[in-house]
Amino acid sequence: MSAPSRKSAGQHVLTVEATEWLGPHLVRVVLGGESLEAFPDTGCTDSYVKLIFVDPSLGHEPPYDLAALREALPPERRPVLRTYTVRRVDRAARRLAIDFVTHGDTGVAAPWAATAEPGDRLVISDPGGGYAPDPDVAWHVLAGDLSALPAISAAVEALPPAARGVVHLEIGDPADMVPLQTASSIEVRWLVNPDPTDTSFLARAVDPAGWPAEAHEPDGVQVFAHGERESVKAVRRVLRDVPRERLSISGYWARGRTEDVFQAEKREPIGRID
Repeated sequence: MSAPSRKSAGQHVLTVEATEWLGPHLVRVVLGGESLEAFPDTGCTDSYVKLIFVDPSLGHEPPYDLAALREALPPERRPVLRTYTVRRVDRAARRLAIDFVTHGDTGVAAPWAATAEPGDRLVISDPGGGYAPDPDVAWHVLAGDLSALPAISAAVEALPPAARGVVHLEIGDPADMVPLQTASSIEVRWLVNPDPTDTSFLARAVDPAGWPAEAHEPDGVQVFAHGERESVKAVRRVLRDVPRERLSISGYWARGRTEDVFQAEKREPIGRID
């Protein structure tokens, strides 16, 4: 079957250059491609892309006309999109890294990453993003699970030496601790949660009662909290007195949901984090 005549803008056709297991549940895939020289810079440390998976048996070649494929194909054969944070991009070297949390054989993107080999191809979208740490804030709070680790790592790397604050990282296995590189005075706390159904675990750690006095001043704190949806909802309840404009907070995923269902629920009460 020939590829559609229309092409979608903002797609990058990349090739796997290397993979590295950072822990038992986290694998880094390093990709390269000529188009990365002009990969847009969002100015955000939580830059994310859509990974675009099209059934290879259809014979289409990227870049894809996603609208045409969705219109022409039955639901079970339509392109699958998955959202991932860009861990690092080097435009001069035309290289980009994405860290994948793995959960066995379930899903689409994580199993692909777990078995990726040099030469494999991946198509990604242009990046989006919405957060960058303010270097002038008195106190930074960053919180999340492994899915938020790439964005949190990028954020602490961007902070100046004088920056102060704390990182709370919830994990289920101590072997998943990955060193965070920073020149700042940010404290990194790894929190091993033995009960993944305890959605208040992270919120108890983030409780602002332990913040220094300057964090409670107007514009004294900036918070980045992302991860499993119900856990993030619990964090928002604890931070109810923090102005919304001082927060970057949302769910990256929801336990028991595929990303398609998770994204659809964002428009419903169950998916909103106010």
